[in-house]
Amino acid sequence: MVQTNITDPSKAAGRSATSALTGSRIRQRRSALGLRQADLAKAVDISPSYLNLIEHGRRRIGGKLLIDIARALSVEPATLSSGADATVFDALHKAASDLRPLLGAEPELDRIDELSGRFPGWSAVLTQQQKRIIALEAMIDSLQDRFANDPVLAEAMHEILSSVAAIRSTADILAREPDLEMQWRARFHRNLHEEAERLSLRATQMLRHFEQQGESQDSTVSTAQETVEAMFDAASHHFPAIELDGAAAIDAVIDRAAGMEDRAARDLAGDWLRAYAEDAARLPLAEFAVETRKFGYDPARLLHMGQGDVALIMRRLAALPPQPDVPEFGLAICDASGALLFRKRINGFSIPRFGAGCPIWPLYTALTRPLTPSVMVLAMPNGLQFHGWAVAQPRTVMGFGQQPVMNATMLLQLCAEEESVTPEEVLPIGPGCHVCPREGCTARRAASVLT
Repeated sequence: MVQTNITDPSKAAGRSATSALTGSRIRQRRSALGLRQADLAKAVDISPSYLNLIEHGRRRIGGKLLIDIARALSVEPATLSSGADATVFDALHKAASDLRPLLGAEPELDRIDELSGRFPGWSAVLTQQQKRIIALEAMIDSLQDRFANDPVLAEAMHEILSSVAAIRSTADILAREPDLEMQWRARFHRNLHEEAERLSLRATQMLRHFEQQGESQDSTVSTAQETVEAMFDAASHHFPAIELDGAAAIDAVIDRAAGMEDRAARDLAGDWLRAYAEDAARLPLAEFAVETRKFGYDPARLLHMGQGDVALIMRRLAALPPQPDVPEFGLAICDASGALLFRKRINGFSIPRFGAGCPIWPLYTALTRPLTPSVMVLAMPNGLQFHGWAVAQPRTVMGFGQQPVMNATMLLQLCAEEESVTPEEVLPIGPGCHVCPREGCTARRAASVLT
């Protein structure tokens, strides 16, 4: 009697893909060694026709036969059977996902293992390119932010433009009034000389400022806050040692991070990591990870775990370990003045470091409605849409008669392409007035450098 099993088609497809990949690896390794199918089949005591079926993914292979074939090909069994390395898989998956809107065809995400197995060299090239693209995008984001909001640059440009205006005005007087008395003409010439000296000095100082920024290994990192942000970015905002050992692991984490020789950077890193350790102690990862998968990583369905602390849920979602099945989250935290205290960047949504962001971000509007969580769909000028959750609540427990110190927290997640959102549900926003191309915005406080 033949027993028929009803299996999940996706699982069956997965097994078929794995078998095809294992077979192709066997065929490639055999060809590289110059072995014929008959020679390898004889070495492992199977027929050449059966080996042919294995190499073309038509027969599953495992156990003793896989070990025998691996031994005959002088490789480890895992080399033939394992899927793509997790790092390579993540990088290729992210590259395909990020470029999907620009591609003419849908990338075969279900064949990443096959690509990595058949073409490990090209997979490594694509992986490194993806890492480089991410690094360059972060650098562009930081430089754009710096050009728009760097106080040193703003002050220097203001004085340079003032000197230029003074020189132009003085030169105009000299050109239009040829009969000026010698005393006044000498005074205007002296003014021209002084303003030219001031212009030269300011231009030299500004040039020196940019040269100093370029002398460091990473020109986007200079202040203590930037150094600590780089440490968090390098760790993908997840610290397994602190998840496991709590605050006791903070010193070791800081010692292993780059650029922590500066005392200010170490102190700030300690503050941020202690806050991370407190969150991990209040909401342990093992329990939280199970619930997030159960409820589809939806903050609204996880509020019961925070016991009233909505911002805690947002911070823990942003600190989940990076995995292919875990969505990417961005995070921004500011105080009641709007000053940015913490950020976790997300592709497509620029969160400026030096200046304020868009005044209609939920991050800021939440401060007008303390303790009232909000959720909406945010549309950036580049066409991307994000789910945005926000709340403003006291930073610490206050005593009687004390004024609460409020922090606002905003969590971001890219909307899936297949999601159906009506225009009435979308809030058009921007990255900040200085670099926002939107026209006719009632919240604009400064002209855009892009228009």
